[in-house]
Amino acid sequence: MLADFLFEFKDVFFGFNVFRYITVRAALAALTSLFLCLVIGPRVINMLRRHQLGETIRTDGPESHLAKKGTPTMGGLIILGAVSISVLMWGKLDNFYVQMIFLCTIWMGVVGFIDDYLKVVKKMKRGLIGRYKIVGQFLIGLILGCSIYFNDAFIAQGLNANTSLPFLKNYEIQFGILYIPLVIFVLTASSNAVNLTDGLDGLATGLIAIAMLAFAGISYVTGHFKFSDYLNIVFLPGSGELAVYCLAIVGAAMGFLWYNSYPAQVFMGDTGSLALGSTLGAVAILVKKEIFLILIGGVFVAETLSVIIQTSYFKYTRRKYGEGRRVFKMAPLHHHFELKGWPETKVVVRFWIVGVVLALLSLATFKVR
Repeated sequence: MLADFLFEFKDVFFGFNVFRYITVRAALAALTSLFLCLVIGPRVINMLRRHQLGETIRTDGPESHLAKKGTPTMGGLIILGAVSISVLMWGKLDNFYVQMIFLCTIWMGVVGFIDDYLKVVKKMKRGLIGRYKIVGQFLIGLILGCSIYFNDAFIAQGLNANTSLPFLKNYEIQFGILYIPLVIFVLTASSNAVNLTDGLDGLATGLIAIAMLAFAGISYVTGHFKFSDYLNIVFLPGSGELAVYCLAIVGAAMGFLWYNSYPAQVFMGDTGSLALGSTLGAVAILVKKEIFLILIGGVFVAETLSVIIQTSYFKYTRRKYGEGRRVFKMAPLHHHFELKGWPETKVVVRFWIVGVVLALLSLATFKVR
């Protein structure tokens, strides 16, 4: 809204013309959300500490984590607040892509907040029952899937049920009506994957910043006719506005990391992890790059697979041998490396490095076609 207001003065001073450019507004969105996190962070942390809204540490986790008990949680409110204000200032609120991704962020943020509230305020150990989380994820996935599948603009381009494939020029897989279940699956998987990864100080926050930075670039070229034509990818008019949203997330993540880095002063909780995971899945869906999410979010995928493998193998061996056995020392994967003797900070930084490499590889596939 602020960008539109300032742009109206372009005839008074030509400098205000810059607010028409996505790149300028995206940079301002990142700086705004970063600044807001740095400013409101201490206030929110003090409020959470004052109300004794501290994290409950799982007793079956690494012993080193027991010292983190009582660290303020629900810090995702800082990220959501900063992103919301930043997007309201610099984003195009009448844009379909911005509306849908904003809805996904807030929707799962509310689901995560309810879960955190039940755990830290009502002292319900399990928080929101798993099936209720799934219902929330299913409903927002259904809304997003139907909004794309029945959207006239997507239908006119023949892209309402398609997803792009890496390495292939202008080639998409057509899913038909099954595209809606695909969207539900991607949104559910991404939100849960980020939630599982959020187990070390700064780990999920940094990885989200890396992934969203990559998707900011993808969104920009997808919404730019010349760039999309040059790279032989689908052109989606208006999708470039997602770059503003993605960089608002990047800025907020960097600002939050100031307080979430080791030793963390605050945790994002499910309020942040479910919301950010949903946002990551939503941007991949909206720019028709669902499969790219596997590569860009490769660390999140590995963390999720480690839990699935560990759980499945344990149940299988218990049934076959009468005693459950493990593939990893502990799941998710970051705990496995902790128990191998890696310091927490080393695990986090090395996972970030892997995240950067995967993001660069995914961007390289746009030219290797």
